[in-house]
Amino acid sequence: MLHFSLVRCLVSCPNRHSISRFHHTTQAVGCYSETQSGEKYTDPFKLGRRDLTDLYEDIKKELLVSTTELKEMCEYYFDGRGKAFRPIVVVLMARACNVHHNNCRDMQASQRTIALIAEMIHTASLVHDDIIDDASSRRGKDTVNQIWGEKKAVLAGDFILSAASVALARIGNTTIISVLTQVIEDLVRGEFLQLGSKENENERFAHYIEKTFKKTASLLANSCKAVSILGCPDPVVHEIAYQYGKNVGIAFQLIDDVLDFTSCTDQLGKPTASDLKLGLATGPVLFACEQFPEMNAMIMRRFSLPGDVERARQYVLQSEGVQQTTYLAQQYCHKAIREISKLRPSPERDALIQLTEIVLTRDK
Repeated sequence: MLHFSLVRCLVSCPNRHSISRFHHTTQAVGCYSETQSGEKYTDPFKLGRRDLTDLYEDIKKELLVSTTELKEMCEYYFDGRGKAFRPIVVVLMARACNVHHNNCRDMQASQRTIALIAEMIHTASLVHDDIIDDASSRRGKDTVNQIWGEKKAVLAGDFILSAASVALARIGNTTIISVLTQVIEDLVRGEFLQLGSKENENERFAHYIEKTFKKTASLLANSCKAVSILGCPDPVVHEIAYQYGKNVGIAFQLIDDVLDFTSCTDQLGKPTASDLKLGLATGPVLFACEQFPEMNAMIMRRFSLPGDVERARQYVLQSEGVQQTTYLAQQYCHKAIREISKLRPSPERDALIQLTEIVLTRDK
């Protein structure tokens, strides 16, 4: 577990210029203009979407609902407006592992099913998160709970999760079932971690990273591991896939937490500073607290007093919290690149390297 004192040592030296230098060296590692396999490089999203044609239509087929209202609720977020980031990572990982094992780039049907399941679990968690957070908008439109109410939204999230479980059972592999059910356990444990807080300042960052892994990165890590198990018998490859998903997943959420301070509502499709309003101290806040110790009291009372949210936001923007969190995300992406580079060169492997850059530079 990464402790705050170690994180502080890691990020205390960089400034805005050192962050840009890290970007430069990361690009050199990935050889982004041309893949190391010798084939001309293709955009990772375009490459991944080849295996995800009719992704959302296929998910809707899994949601066998006879009730019109429940059907409408369950299909509400499967409208093609999401990034489909997780399914794309999963299919790229599947092909990269297949190439590594036997130089075969064919996608197994069961591997593609894992991509669908990952998106279904992710979407079910969004529905439930919006209920817990009392959120009113997501992806630029009203949330399920805002339209149909909390009770029905809970049932819709449960139904999506149950449909994902049925699809998972249909694969018929007990190892895969065990790997992906861990994701559901982690989601619940992560939500409980988010509801709590640590009084000890040195424990807060460890608590935050653990919560980030369980709520966000576990799904990517275990989905990558699942497709690697289906495509390759080597446990070393399984661990490579898991570590790539874990590190990219943590980096993805760290950047999400940065964007909560730096993007506008129209870009994100949801209100900004939403974490502060929910009483959550994310990476930028925890780093800013190093420069402004008076934030400790606000963190402990979960920004509940009038003016706390805006004052904390200003402290973050005046501090190096955003830059330090971004740098930490880059460190996680660097770990992901080191892991995936152990696989045999292929367009899919190199696309996974390029995806780390996309994670770091996205604005929504």
